[in-house]
Amino acid sequence: MSNMRRYITLLFAALTLCSCVKNEAEQGEPLVDVTPVNLAGVWKLTSFDNGATLQEGDYVYISFELTDRAYTICQNIGTMYGEKRSGHYFVDTDPMLGAVIRGNYGTDEYNFFDWSHRYKVELKASTMRWTATDDSQNVSVYTRVESLPDLL
Repeated sequence: MSNMRRYITLLFAALTLCSCVKNEAEQGEPLVDVTPVNLAGVWKLTSFDNGATLQEGDYVYISFELTDRAYTICQNIGTMYGEKRSGHYFVDTDPMLGAVIRGNYGTDEYNFFDWSHRYKVELKASTMRWTATDDSQNVSVYTRVESLPDLL
């Protein structure tokens, strides 16, 4: 009977160890805290709407500044020419969702508008995933890049 318990215990331990190793391999890079320090830098949109990719020649870049929680977006989606928008971002912690980013953008120094959505953020050193809090199919994946290209 004690041999049987020992074998069951060893089998359970081996299965637990294997499942942990598999989960670490699947996850790749570890998640990092969503803070202005970790967000700072330039990010390129690599997929949206749960996996769709940009058409050739299209681009979306977002640059997060550490100071003043400022950001700049350069994009050419739905426009004949590229456009640049700036604003401020805010990171909140929701007890159910975790880190949630929201922001505003300005058309001039006096008129600011809120983003259409708030996004749950999963941040790794080289990628981040945004999921709209009100639409789980609205998923955008960004990849960190060295600098903002001279597009405008």
